Amino acid sequence: MARQPADRPRSSGHGSTGDPAGHIIDAALDLAAIEGWSGLSMASIAEAAGLTLAELHAAFPSKSCLLNAFIRRIDAQVLAAGPADADEAARDRLFEVLMRRFDALAPRKAAVAAVLRDIVDPAVGLVGLPAVARSMAWTLEAAGLSAAGLSGLIRVQGLMLVYADAVRVWLRDDTPDMAKTMAALDKGLRRAESLVHLVSGLTPFRPAPARPVSGEPPAV
Repeated sequence: MARQPADRPRSSGHGSTGDPAGHIIDAALDLAAIEGWSGLSMASIAEAAGLTLAELHAAFPSKSCLLNAFIRRIDAQVLAAGPADADEAARDRLFEVLMRRFDALAPRKAAVAAVLRDIVDPAVGLVGLPAVARSMAWTLEAAGLSAAGLSGLIRVQGLMLVYADAVRVWLRDDTPDMAKTMAALDKGLRRAESLVHLVSGLTPFRPAPARPVSGEPPAV
């Protein structure tokens, strides 16, 4: 039986108090986690956010805009922790910044999974991939590696592949400390270093630092 409007969840917030745009993003993600992404209508999002269609349109003209805004919000959380420790090796720095990203995404894992299941949607693919490329460029910068020029482009492309592989593992990772995700990320960074010169430097990378088991994400 078709769900009635009253059955639709209202946004659970997730820290969006006083942030209208954040409230809308949260409402969309709440729905996506339950109903999927590709078939989710703007009318449903407006209803869940307690807005008229006109109000929603003024803030986000499309679901692609919503998705981009969510990715930018994750970027902001990751970058808020500042640059990685310059005394660490380059791969360790990339590892830490990318793990910050997984920590930031963790509360929205179900919604992220829903979006990725529907990635065949051209609108998601065309807009989502450039957004991820921008995110990886900022990841490189936070790790003290330039994303500029041809070498930067190669690094961004290589890091996108590493990140995509790690995301696949993360979606199935049920360990409390994301051990499987960390192992996949470490392996991917090592492979990228040898194949596409993702990071520069003549000295070998030190092993990625162990992260303590904790229910709390690092400061972002």
